[in-house]
Amino acid sequence: MSTDWYSGMIQTMQLNGKAERTQEAYARAVRMLGEFHGKAPDRVSQEELGDYFLHRRNESGWSPSTLRICYAGVRFYFENVLQREWPLLKILKSQREQRLPSVLSVDEVRRVLSRVLTSHNRAFLTTVYSCGLRLKEALHLEVSDIDSAPDRMMIHVHRGKGAKDRYVPLPASTLGTLRVHWATHRNPKLIFPAMGRGGSSAPTATTPMAISSVQGALRQALVSSGIRKRRVSVHTLRHSYVTHLLEAGVNIRAIGRYMGHADLETTMVYLHLT
Repeated sequence: MSTDWYSGMIQTMQLNGKAERTQEAYARAVRMLGEFHGKAPDRVSQEELGDYFLHRRNESGWSPSTLRICYAGVRFYFENVLQREWPLLKILKSQREQRLPSVLSVDEVRRVLSRVLTSHNRAFLTTVYSCGLRLKEALHLEVSDIDSAPDRMMIHVHRGKGAKDRYVPLPASTLGTLRVHWATHRNPKLIFPAMGRGGSSAPTATTPMAISSVQGALRQALVSSGIRKRRVSVHTLRHSYVTHLLEAGVNIRAIGRYMGHADLETTMVYLHLT
């Protein structure tokens, strides 16, 4: 099957400001459509497109969240790359799953972080939790993002979801953790640079630590701490941050700003967890 469609789609998504992970997911959805019919995606007819969606829904048994990504990626390709205004694309809808996020208690967070074996991973996961950051936001933190002035104490997040800038409070204890960690490598730009063997690459690295490194460190810490909750990931630390702020009585609108939520309803989901 030809892949001529791929470069055009990637370029269009970049112009549209889609995040890298969104680009990957959308391109995968279109590639799977083409592979299903054994032809280039731009040769798929509207009837074949409908057959594909029904097959994935009824035969493959895809979950609502998987279908939603499939619909979004294919719709983007046909509407924005091929400029096709098919009625089918207007009616696509997948029921949203109403699953509450998994969270850890304050004690469980402390237990997990205390079981992280390597200091750089412990510093990273501590920052994710104490500042409510997304995984990639924390990975790409730079020295210049930290405002440690006594009357400020904030982190400037300017590589967040949807390219939205925001400021989040920086606890004094986290600032101390970051300073100790940075002193181990003194990279002039990155706070969490790729370490390399024995940390030798960190001082001059131009890329952040690998995602697999911090994810693996968290999995090992969960096993070691004996916590058996389902669906716990690095993002669970961010969910836990919101829940613990709500439990402490912090204003929900302020929390929404810290989290970078586009609307209050997203933050209000966490009220069910408190």
